[in-house]
Amino acid sequence: MTSHPAFPPPPGARAYALRTSRGEFAVVDSSPSPEAGGEERGVVLMLPGFTGSKEDFRLLHEPLAQRGYRVVAVDGRGQHESTGPLDDESVYAQRELARDVLAQAAALGGPVHLVGHSLGGQIARAAVLLDHSPFVSFTLVSSGPAEISVSQQQRVKLLRDALAVLSMAEVWEAIEAMGPPEEVGGPARGLGDQDQLRRRWLGHSPAQLLATGRQLCTEPDRVAELAAVPLPFHVLSGTHDDTWPVAILDDMALRLDAHRTVITGAEHSPNADQPLPTAHALADFWDGLGRP
Repeated sequence: MTSHPAFPPPPGARAYALRTSRGEFAVVDSSPSPEAGGEERGVVLMLPGFTGSKEDFRLLHEPLAQRGYRVVAVDGRGQHESTGPLDDESVYAQRELARDVLAQAAALGGPVHLVGHSLGGQIARAAVLLDHSPFVSFTLVSSGPAEISVSQQQRVKLLRDALAVLSMAEVWEAIEAMGPPEEVGGPARGLGDQDQLRRRWLGHSPAQLLATGRQLCTEPDRVAELAAVPLPFHVLSGTHDDTWPVAILDDMALRLDAHRTVITGAEHSPNADQPLPTAHALADFWDGLGRP
């Protein structure tokens, strides 16, 4: 991790490199707050989405800590502050990224509540299908059953075409020239100023973006496989989503027999759009399961 991070950790949290059997991963880790009596009700592992990072969950740390949960948000291999090859896509195959998640859970001592946002949800799903034993529950946040919508596939293709001929810095300049980054394939809004977002963007491996972008456009429907796993599931989304229509998320929740939460006033990133209701919905779900 860099000694001068683009995003300082939120109050009560610390940033460090989590050592695992598959290398080190940059994390932001917060413990239960004094309001919770210092009692730990569970450990949560959070995985960010495409072009995202652990900072996407920064507004969830404090309210979840007040509910007694330790939250560990992680940069996956090749994301932001977690290193990864710049030109070797093989290490970003979904199965390899899933094995990273299993190693992260093991390093935290498990069992953990697993949360994946968008792409992170599909990587998390692959991890659960490899081995569900490190997890006590699985929450998919704005993460659908199969490939992303046609409009989003077109945006990913534009990004992949740009990365084939331009550097990461040049791609960022092109994104800024085209309009708001979140509307033209860049990072989601609501995280920080343009300098912070640029620094985060430049931390990503282009190979990671190419490989995971391809995964998002070709992911098969594995809901039936997931439904056979003996874990409690939670499907959480906003009221509108361009990446996976909400009706598709509703149907997936039914197929999983999952707890379903729709966050009013949120879109594809309820963790950033409406963090407090999102945190309460997550904690309510976990509280209802009892202690790990």
